[in-house]
Amino acid sequence: MHIEPIGTQDFGASVSGVVLSALTETDFAALNAAFLKFGFLVFPGQSLSEAEQISFGARFGALEFGAVPLANQVKLEGGDYSEIFPVASLRMQTNLGNEAWHTDSTYWPVSSKCAMLTAVKVPDEGGETELADLRAGYRDLPETMKARISGLSAYHSTQYSQANDLGHYPEQRPGSLYHGEAYLRPLVKVHPETGVPNLFVGRHAFGIPGLSRLESRALLSELVNWVVSDPARVYQHQWRVGDTLLWDNRALLHRARPYDYAEPRVLIGTRVAGEVPSELAYYPEDREAEAGRQALQLELAVLSGGPQ
Repeated sequence: MHIEPIGTQDFGASVSGVVLSALTETDFAALNAAFLKFGFLVFPGQSLSEAEQISFGARFGALEFGAVPLANQVKLEGGDYSEIFPVASLRMQTNLGNEAWHTDSTYWPVSSKCAMLTAVKVPDEGGETELADLRAGYRDLPETMKARISGLSAYHSTQYSQANDLGHYPEQRPGSLYHGEAYLRPLVKVHPETGVPNLFVGRHAFGIPGLSRLESRALLSELVNWVVSDPARVYQHQWRVGDTLLWDNRALLHRARPYDYAEPRVLIGTRVAGEVPSELAYYPEDREAEAGRQALQLELAVLSGGPQ
């Protein structure tokens, strides 16, 4: 097995000489150490099957979901794929939302530990996946900004991010991505395994308690823009069929890039749930949840044309 750093700041590595579907415990321990160090790992040409991706993902912890098509098509019985979904469909509107910088599952009570994608079909141009280093983003912040954001938190919701980014207001349904809850998370997160602090922001974040709406929006936008402003903190993966990309949702932002939506783009995704002690905000039945629901409804009212 060979682990080759991609950048110069311990951000990303490419792994060769290993078969993910046949890992020894020693190999996995080495991969896990590299994952924690570099934040993301690229495995070219692995061509993982759905079962193999699920099996590899389960080595990192309990799965939030396994081998789900994150795509503009769905797999049919017999192995063929459906027609490409129209851009106006709920699936494609959700996909388009993922073209803004985000971390996964911050809109659930327990946010994600890590996620992976395996490329099945890729467009001729575009459709890349980009990653950005929230660890280096925090490390490089001016001390005055570190002091300013210390102790601050923001709510996280997909209903907010879809409305804010796309003007998309999907039907609110319990159990769906658009469930009516908003979860309060610190702007600065200490990684539960490495102890390294990093920013914890992205498109789902809004409504910092203690700040006005305009101050909150300006600060959250400034922090995301800061992270992605330095090319050394950003990596773009040019997909080839068979590639697998694994990243740490506790320390990195990511986004999809646009492409010709009439072309197929099929990536199989597995997401690992975070450990409750470090990734739990609160549950919907907890007392704290009501403040999140109220903050979300007020924000959606403003975004849909209500008073500021």
